[in-house]
Amino acid sequence: MWVLLRSGYPLRILLPLRGAWMGRRGLPRSFAPGPPRRRYRKEALPALEAPVLPVTTTEIRQYLRARGIPFQDGHSCLRAPSPFVGASKLKDQTGAATSFSLFIDKTTGRFLCMTTLAEGSWEDFQASVEGQGDGAREGVLLSEAPEAEDSEEVRRIWDRAIPLWELPEPEEAQLARMMFGLTKVTDDTLKRFSVRYLRPARRLVFPWFSPGGLGLRGLKLLGAETQGGGVQYVETTIPRPGAYHNLFGLPLISRRDVEVVLTSRELDSLALSQSTGLPTLALPRGTACLPPALLPYLEQFRRVVLWLGNDLRSWEAAKLFARKLNPKRCSLVRPGDQQPSPLEALNQGLNLSRILRTALPAWHKSIVSFRQLREEVLGELSNVEQAAGVRWSRFPDLNRLLKGHRKGELTVFTGPTGSGKTTFISEYALDLCTQGVNTLWGSFEISNVRLARVMLTQFAVGRLEEQLDKYDEWADRFEDLPLYFMTFHGQQSIRTVIDTMQHAVYVYDICHVVIDNLQFMMGHEQLSTDRIAAQDYIVGAFRKFATDSSCHVTLVIHPRKEDDDKELQTASIFGSAKASQEADNVLILQDRKLVTGPGKRYLQVSKNRFDGDVGVFPLEFNKSSLTFSIPPKSKARLKKIKDDNGLVAKKPSSGKKGAMPQISDTCSNQARNPNQPDFSKPSR
Repeated sequence: MWVLLRSGYPLRILLPLRGAWMGRRGLPRSFAPGPPRRRYRKEALPALEAPVLPVTTTEIRQYLRARGIPFQDGHSCLRAPSPFVGASKLKDQTGAATSFSLFIDKTTGRFLCMTTLAEGSWEDFQASVEGQGDGAREGVLLSEAPEAEDSEEVRRIWDRAIPLWELPEPEEAQLARMMFGLTKVTDDTLKRFSVRYLRPARRLVFPWFSPGGLGLRGLKLLGAETQGGGVQYVETTIPRPGAYHNLFGLPLISRRDVEVVLTSRELDSLALSQSTGLPTLALPRGTACLPPALLPYLEQFRRVVLWLGNDLRSWEAAKLFARKLNPKRCSLVRPGDQQPSPLEALNQGLNLSRILRTALPAWHKSIVSFRQLREEVLGELSNVEQAAGVRWSRFPDLNRLLKGHRKGELTVFTGPTGSGKTTFISEYALDLCTQGVNTLWGSFEISNVRLARVMLTQFAVGRLEEQLDKYDEWADRFEDLPLYFMTFHGQQSIRTVIDTMQHAVYVYDICHVVIDNLQFMMGHEQLSTDRIAAQDYIVGAFRKFATDSSCHVTLVIHPRKEDDDKELQTASIFGSAKASQEADNVLILQDRKLVTGPGKRYLQVSKNRFDGDVGVFPLEFNKSSLTFSIPPKSKARLKKIKDDNGLVAKKPSSGKKGAMPQISDTCSNQARNPNQPDFSKPSR
């Protein structure tokens, strides 16, 4: 559904309604005059460039001491005098250093000068200190100013918007408050936070001011839609989400404040500030990501309370963000019926200060008792669907077996050579990425350009080479996905790959890592001449990373060389049994085209640690869109039927020779009943 704003003012904004897509700026391309216009930007996709050379906190401290630079140890950053500020501003009359305005991230080494807004990498800082360049003084390292078109558009929308209390018709103001749940939020609160209302689009407008209130850097537009029995909010940011680093409410923070409450929505911050009077900030991308660039602004607080929402996903995000912020100073508000989101709590008449006092510390000892876990167990029992993870939209039968995609798990995927493993796993990951799962791809077999081309074709569900006039439209949509690529190709060291993955989790809050494939990392391991031992070590490293980082890892492993007329089993995975033992899920792409003719492929779930359901379901490859899907005319579907012995499977009703089995074993990972027919082979 599209909305065309008609007014005398040349306003251009994004209004995506009910899942429809609109350009980041301007009207829908079908309405826009003339051919689509593409502005090429430097580093349009923030990819991981080259192997990341990690820097440790110890190395940073040693360098600062060697250079005679004083520093203070903070929660997530080191503070030091800024070399980008004049010496007169750094020292008082006695010559003592007074300004520690430079913040250096302990994990990445990136720096930010609060005085000049200069920022850059650890290498940039070293070059500036050693006099190898004064890029920062010349503005090279300064925070990127908004593009001219962005600045012009931001100012135009901001001037067009008006405060809610200045609407000429009281009925319109009351309707707007009801749309956004602001009936109990006062005009004084809206005025303090400089919230405005865009009448033509019926959007709330939240400003992004530069530190110190020196200028307007961006905007977030919020629309409300009724969906089912609730309200769905649609956000639009200028600039794009990847460059929108606004901590909403930051201009109201005083240097003397030592406690802050972080929320995932601006509306929640309004409710919290009004009800409790505490300093509160809203994260720019909600529960999706906490950019490390924001950490320096949170250094002054001794206690940080995260109240991100009322569902299980918000709870998982709060625990993840607490790791970045230093868990020892963080407390988390657990979701529950009596602890909804702040705005809902205000509207329900609940005491928000009392809810904040129930916040639990994020840090605890290595050993815990069930008393400390019982609420988390209750949370999973009360939110079964959310605990099962993110569900696939393109593979409904995969949802029936695996139930969903969960953080902290290891999935092993295998299949015969040439069966389409990379093509399938790219659509498998793309499906999750379109639903907001931040994804990192490590493709060691094919180049990132070819992989991106395949994924873009799958995303557009069609060949773009035959319709190049639509390339920019689909490329813009694809660019907005939370998708990143490692730049490795060919054999790589497992240590280098793990370091890169850890960096990506910290910087981009990656939730899903795809490694294609494991064999390309075995050549660099010098642990032993035994390849089996090297593979076991690599699998163990990925298992540990998935658990420690709460990140799902999908690992592609080639199978052993077996006869073409035999189906692959879990034991067919190359190497020892460690890969299948460490894995939470084992997926096998079965390819029977050599025996039964072309097109006989199906996916087998041979291990499922979450609830034990295993089975198979058919796949059909669509060459025009490079996608796998169940044929719409096929009546074959995943079924779970039990007999007296516990499990049974029926043959396809079509009765055709060579038909693929459509019934799957379920509810157990144990060995097949010897009295049960083997339906892993084609029925005759």
